[in-house]
Amino acid sequence: MSSITDGFKDVFMAGIGAMALGAEKSKELVDQLIEKGELTVDQGQAISADLIDRATQTAGKTAVSVRDDLIAAHLATLSKDERDAFAAKVAEMAAAANEKDAAMNAQADEVEAVISDEVVADADAKAGVPPIE
Repeated sequence: MSSITDGFKDVFMAGIGAMALGAEKSKELVDQLIEKGELTVDQGQAISADLIDRATQTAGKTAVSVRDDLIAAHLATLSKDERDAFAAKVAEMAAAANEKDAAMNAQADEVEAVISDEVVADADAKAGVPPIE
């Protein structure tokens, strides 16, 4: 299973790299146009800022799109039984992640309760209220 995820990771990283390279080349082009006087510095800065914003927005969308495309491509290579096994494994992993999240949330709630109790006890002590036992 790790070889599949390594392949997904490699393709995903290649997509991000290609997008970064495109943004870098676009910035170089804008810099060249400014140098030749075909654009003013202010226009160039505005275009560069716009390119950076678009690349940042696209990166988030592209990451999800690339991931979904990779999963779809992988599923297309599997038989029905393999797809069912894959879906079961993903469901198992999601359940484990949900349990972990629930345990962490419960632990955070416990810590919050202890801190809250300590704050109340400290405030009561400062106000001269005797503790409840």
